[in-house]
Amino acid sequence: MWCPEGLDEVEAELLGPPEDLKGRDVLELGAGAAQCSRWLTAQGARPVALDLSHRQLQHALRIGVSFPLVCADASVLPFADGSFDLACSAYGALPFVADPRLVLREVRRVLRPGGRFVFSVTHPLRWAFPDEPGPEGLSVSGSYFDRTPYVEQDDEGLAVYVEHHRTLGDRVRDVVTSGFRLVDLVEPEWPDWNISEWGGWSPLRGHLIPGTAIFVCERD
Repeated sequence: MWCPEGLDEVEAELLGPPEDLKGRDVLELGAGAAQCSRWLTAQGARPVALDLSHRQLQHALRIGVSFPLVCADASVLPFADGSFDLACSAYGALPFVADPRLVLREVRRVLRPGGRFVFSVTHPLRWAFPDEPGPEGLSVSGSYFDRTPYVEQDDEGLAVYVEHHRTLGDRVRDVVTSGFRLVDLVEPEWPDWNISEWGGWSPLRGHLIPGTAIFVCERD
């Protein structure tokens, strides 16, 4: 699943037809509990799930895995050049680094020629709106061009959560200047069947403004 809208890889085939995934080496970045890697394993792929959070990977172990889990920084990947056929990230890694080009260049390095990297992030337009599911989340509250990170702090003033804003143009330039070719930019529409409300995600907002941007990139 690429996003809260409910876009499924079986339907989207952004990594390619499911039958073509068999035997492919795939890197999942910001894997969390490695849900995507579990799906890839079911298709016959050989995934490696990477996350910076040891606790997230412990959760993946509790659920049960049959593939490698790696605790590492996505901007310094511990893999040799050309190790993977594909890479993917569903809301992982890229929004949480100040310079996403560091991650993109590393992903390009570990991909084989012709390899594809697909990643989803919160649609940049959402940063101009309050993160509210109701009508209050439909009025612009800030500048789309303000790239100040969103930071949550603990009682001692230490940052415990940081997310960085990039405009749509920033994201495209990041991809291209990192050596990728942008094949597609997918903005999933909110489907009528999805009646879920989660955080700032809701059918009300989803039918009016985009919530997710998915970048399909290839290494020539």
